[in-house]
This record gives sequence, structure tokens and C-alpha cells, in this order.
Amino acid sequence: MWAGQQSNMKVLGKDELQVAEQVLLQHLPKSYKVYGFIHGINRNKPTTQQVVADSWPDFKVIICRPDPMMYGFVVLRNRVKSDPAQIFVDKWPHFSVVFCKPFCKQENDPFRIIFVFATNEAVLEETIRKSSLIDWTTYFGLGINNSHMEIFKKMVSEKNVPCRKISVCHRMRLEDISKLPPIDSSGISLSSLDESHIGLVSQTWKFVEHEGADGMIHRMISNFPSCCVLDADGRPVSWILTYNSCAMGMLYTLLEHRGKGYAKVLISSMAKRHHALGLPVYCFIEEENTTSYRLFTNLGFTEDPSYRKAWFEFN
Repeated sequence: MWAGQQSNMKVLGKDELQVAEQVLLQHLPKSYKVYGFIHGINRNKPTTQQVVADSWPDFKVIICRPDPMMYGFVVLRNRVKSDPAQIFVDKWPHFSVVFCKPFCKQENDPFRIIFVFATNEAVLEETIRKSSLIDWTTYFGLGINNSHMEIFKKMVSEKNVPCRKISVCHRMRLEDISKLPPIDSSGISLSSLDESHIGLVSQTWKFVEHEGADGMIHRMISNFPSCCVLDADGRPVSWILTYNSCAMGMLYTLLEHRGKGYAKVLISSMAKRHHALGLPVYCFIEEENTTSYRLFTNLGFTEDPSYRKAWFEFN
């Protein structure tokens, strides 16, 4: 399959990425995370991911991982400001496994996350065992369907690698934009975030202590949709952003401005904007965040109760 070496994988070019997006579209909602990355790449959005597949086009596993090269094979040449991105498959066009990995400069970077999509667990396990896609000797994060975790637990035990769960999330999506309930936004001033707001957003994020936080938020604000509520002085008091996987996230309202319905207005506005731009309308909500879960549910978002997205870190 992978012949145990990264160099034997198929690297997807521009046209092949278009095909991959359409194939993953058929596997929604389970493929949302990887689909979102490729959707963004296909629309010239900066990314830190490279994507590899086990076979092409009939892939069974897709994994997004950190790009190990400063300028990846698949980085569109006209994206001067973009982060590098590569898309790998083992063969073209019938791939079974795809890896997406971001490029990271810092060790122990919490954003050095590998994302996995698989339609066949046996192929996924074989891919992990026989390929060099994952360097088990260094720090990395992993985002997977929680049902795949047993495969990784076996590898962790065999390799004696430390593992820690970061979070487990509901994956919420809005299948029909017309299902959004009417939201009264009269008297509320809406705008988009800009680079002057990076510090404000960063200081309220759970990963603020990490060096890469400002850079990640900068890329999100500069290249993906965002929405915020402004106070009388034109300062953001509530906001929502878009990750490079096209998922909505980082919803936050300053404490003194809560209870005014701003979150509902932002979610509704962002959902409509995503839909208008052809982006998937979805998000991830941590299991313990029952307030946000109720909020999104009341706005028409639904989930597959058998599916959870899990984030882990190793080493």
C-alpha cells in the first residue's frame, strides 16, 4: 500500500484536489473536517495542511497532517501569503487513505494536528503501521472520529508513547439554511473582524498561552469569514470566526455584554454567509459546553449522536 515510505504516496495536484472534494462531499457529515480543509485549499485559502490518501480515487482513509516542507508541492503558486499545503495519496486516482498535516515551526505546537478521515478501519490501521506519515518520536496532535481511537491506542501501547485527551466534541451542522429561525438583529451593529482585533480574540481563547495562537487567529481573520458585534465606540464585544477547515468557531461574548442575544445573531449571520459562499455550515462543540450545544440546537443545528470528534496529543 504505502510501501512504508512517504515518498511513495501520491501527491494531489490542483485538479485532483477538486476530485477529492467531490468524493468527500459524498461522505458528509463524517468527512466534514478533511472536506473543509480541501474545500478551502481549492478556493485558494491559506492552510497549514497537507493531505495524503492511501489510494486514488477509491480512498478509504484520508489524513491531514503538518506539512514537513516550507513550501509544499500543492501550494498554489499564486498564494504568496499562504502557509504551505501538500496533498498526498498512495496512488491516483483510486485512493483509500488521505492524511492532512499542518506545517509548524515550534515544537510542542498545539496546532500541529493531524486530521484523519477513514472509510475502512483495517486500511487505516495498516496505513498507520506501515507508513512513515506519523513520527511517533515527536509531539503531535490528532483529530479523529472517536470510534478510531482504539487503533491509535494499540499503537500508543506498542510504541510506549504518552497520550492525553484534549477534548471530545459534538459535530453540529445546519443541513438546511431555511431552518434557521428568524433572529431580530435590530439595533445591533455587525461587522467583520480585522487584524487590529487579533489580540482581543487571542486573550479570550483557551490556547492563548501558546506562541502560535496569534498567528493562527491572524490567518483566520485575514482569510476566512468572521463576524462581530460592535459597541457604540466601534469595538468588538462579541465574535465568531472560521477555522481553516471551514468550521465555525471561537464564539465568544465579553462578560459584561452577555444575555443580549448577540451569540444567536452571530451564528445566524455566519451560517448565512457560509451558505452564500458555498462553505459547509458546521461547528464542533465540546461535550461539556452544554450552553453552546443548546444554543446551536435551538438554531436548527443537528448532529449524528453516534459520532464524536476527538482531539488527542502525543509525546
